[in-house]
Amino acid sequence: MAKVFIIHGAYGNPEENWFLWLKEKLMEVGCVVFTPTFPTPKDQSLDNWLKALKPFEEHITEDTILVGHSIGATFILSVLEKLNGRVKGAFLVAGFIGPVKDPRGTLNRINVTFCERNFRWDRIKSNCGKFVLINSDSDPYVPLEAAENISRPLGVPLTLIRGAGHFNKESGYTQFPELLEMIEDLIRSGQVK
Repeated sequence: MAKVFIIHGAYGNPEENWFLWLKEKLMEVGCVVFTPTFPTPKDQSLDNWLKALKPFEEHITEDTILVGHSIGATFILSVLEKLNGRVKGAFLVAGFIGPVKDPRGTLNRINVTFCERNFRWDRIKSNCGKFVLINSDSDPYVPLEAAENISRPLGVPLTLIRGAGHFNKESGYTQFPELLEMIEDLIRSGQVK
């Protein structure tokens, strides 16, 4: 039985965007789905997010799929870096490393501990069976260069969805059928089309 973690982003929560829809669809096909809540924007830091994940760590096994949105995708890299085992896959939606477009004037400040560090890419790659990086050419926050900061060291191409914005409710993303299909493909076959 596959276990799926859905990790929200900065200023976010597990009930926004497409997260509840994806959770329901995955539960319908027999997955166990975890949607932890992380402190944001107040007290948002890599250390605090790792502490918030600690009660769930026993569920992160070789049958686990990690799905992250925005800084949640970047957070998954740190989780993979610290694991003492391998997960089935990681889907990083609108993930990035480095500065983003920051209309609030606070995003880069609260994201700094997630992004401004040296990643152990060899360890990240060895702890995950399959990576899928999904980004948009019209993201108002994440420039493609920031997404490529993940793509290049992983050696994984970006899956580009045109006109998808930040894959949030404001961009029309209350459902995400393409992502659901890719996750189901991984669960069924061990491969992503």
